Amino acid sequence: MSTAAKQYNAKDIVALEGLEPVRKRPGMYIGGVSSAGLHHLVWEVVDNCVDEAMNGHASEIKVTLHKDGKTVTVSDNGRGIPVDKHPKTKKPALEMVLTVLHAGGKFDGNNYKTSGGLHGVGASVVNALSKELTAVVKRDGAQYRMQFAKGVPQTKLQKLKGAVRGTGTTITFSPDPTIFPKTDFDSETIRMRLETASFIHRNLKVTYVDEVAGTQVTYQHEQGIVDYLKKVLQQRNARPIHEAPFTLREENGDRMELSLQWTESTDEHVRSYVNGIPTGSGGSHETGFRSGLTKGVRNYIDTHNLTPRGLKISHEDIREGLIGIVSVFTAEPQFQGQTKDRLNNPEIQPFVEGILRPALEQWMNANRSVADIIVARIIAAARARAASRAASEAVSRKGGAKRTMLPGKLSDCVSGGRGKSELFIVEGDSAGGSAKQGRNRNFQAILPLRGKVLNTESATLKKMLDNKEIQDMLTAIGCGIGPNLNLANLRYDRIILLADADSDGHHITTLLLTFFYRHMPQLISEGRLYIAQPPLFRVDIGKETHWAADEADRDRILAEHTGRANPEITRFKGLGEMMPKVLWDTTLNPATRRLLKVEVDDHLETDRVISDLMGRDASARFRFIMDRAEEVEELDV
Repeated sequence: MSTAAKQYNAKDIVALEGLEPVRKRPGMYIGGVSSAGLHHLVWEVVDNCVDEAMNGHASEIKVTLHKDGKTVTVSDNGRGIPVDKHPKTKKPALEMVLTVLHAGGKFDGNNYKTSGGLHGVGASVVNALSKELTAVVKRDGAQYRMQFAKGVPQTKLQKLKGAVRGTGTTITFSPDPTIFPKTDFDSETIRMRLETASFIHRNLKVTYVDEVAGTQVTYQHEQGIVDYLKKVLQQRNARPIHEAPFTLREENGDRMELSLQWTESTDEHVRSYVNGIPTGSGGSHETGFRSGLTKGVRNYIDTHNLTPRGLKISHEDIREGLIGIVSVFTAEPQFQGQTKDRLNNPEIQPFVEGILRPALEQWMNANRSVADIIVARIIAAARARAASRAASEAVSRKGGAKRTMLPGKLSDCVSGGRGKSELFIVEGDSAGGSAKQGRNRNFQAILPLRGKVLNTESATLKKMLDNKEIQDMLTAIGCGIGPNLNLANLRYDRIILLADADSDGHHITTLLLTFFYRHMPQLISEGRLYIAQPPLFRVDIGKETHWAADEADRDRILAEHTGRANPEITRFKGLGEMMPKVLWDTTLNPATRRLLKVEVDDHLETDRVISDLMGRDASARFRFIMDRAEEVEELDV
């Protein structure tokens, strides 16, 4: 046994006190210190205001992004956090809420029937991770203020002079730059979250002030999620196949609201919420929704004997083209983690299913003309899926093939098994040739693609599976596609997209990302998909050579070497004109290259962007171009 091991004793045990655990391990409480974690601070404070509104104590919420872009104020007209002294600690309740983990008014169920925050953690976590935080409370005709820094009180609770009307809480905070690499908030991200809150909570007035842009907007929706469904349909450019959506509101202990509509789109899109909090990873409420929907529709089809002979209708056929909003309110939500991305309550599944199935079946029977349109769309989906099944199975068989059945253009690596192997999917035969010569053949495989890749967002499943380039990619990767994807059969540890650094290369990368996001999302969620960063410029200054990824990188290099020898700048037309050694040094060599890991922070926003930029409806792209035309400095044609 080593000396170090023998000396391990009680003094080596560290007990973190107060809010120290939050500052030491912020990822446990907000998921990380990336942009998503930074904005989660805003969500925590806003959710507390929404809890007041959800329980009938507030009707207005106001959020302000201040001019520095790093400070946010959130206020409501609720009851105001209590300021009297706690009987045990003798500290003001406001101080306890903001400095003690698991301190709050949502544990006994007396003050909040439903809420998004049940752990008493959110407010204190925001305080712990803020450089500065100021809380102002209006209660009992008076106004109180208390200031904090990094979770530590800087002042005692102060009662301000003068009487005030109304009640409410106002929190102003600035994230701590020693915790977060970037502390600039994204205005559009905040605006979208607030707009969604106004949809989920009918008649709640939500105001957002952006002092950076000098704008203010107020949201209030009488129809709630029905208005939200219209908004989502518009965002996704989806054309409904029936006019009126199916809408359901039910309260039986727990409360559920949902609205859904079938469209001409080929994918299913469901957004779910629990007590107003978006659950991007779904959970028991979504499972109950899908189960109730499938059973309700299937019962209608079976009752009226509408299934064509020899055709099997699956749950995917029933849900194809469906767009739905599901909102559940429950007293004791069991979320998966502090970020509340998934609901785990097992009792919610039968609750949602038991209400939805009979209600949907009754609605279809009462609206036979609409129901028959929906069933015709489902049958068409089933027939299309049957027509493409043979092609899909052929691709799946190739996915598990041996080396002799791999694509002829694939230059595989020598090492057997996945190990640390890499597959570079390269744009064009010319670039593929340079990559094959420059790679380390022991662990790097090269698959060149010919020309522009198929836009899978606009293509049918059959057309996609018939495409030679798609077939080659699937066969080389080896793990299958869609519901048949099995990561255990993945032939490489990393899949790396390698295209030119110019606009054409970016377009090809976007096409490939669309394919992987829609049909092989597990590669992204498991951290297997990367984007290579080849240089666009070579900058020679004296005897030194620098590589620039883009114009901004080139300008930075030039600025850093101002006054030295006249620089010689070479712009690469493409990867194919790079010498193999140069491509190795700049792009392939693990010791010197730059790779971007493909990650998705916001699935809803990612879905919207892909739908807008790559979907069939060109109007969204036209609006995007017109809105941003003035931002273009150089046009690469």
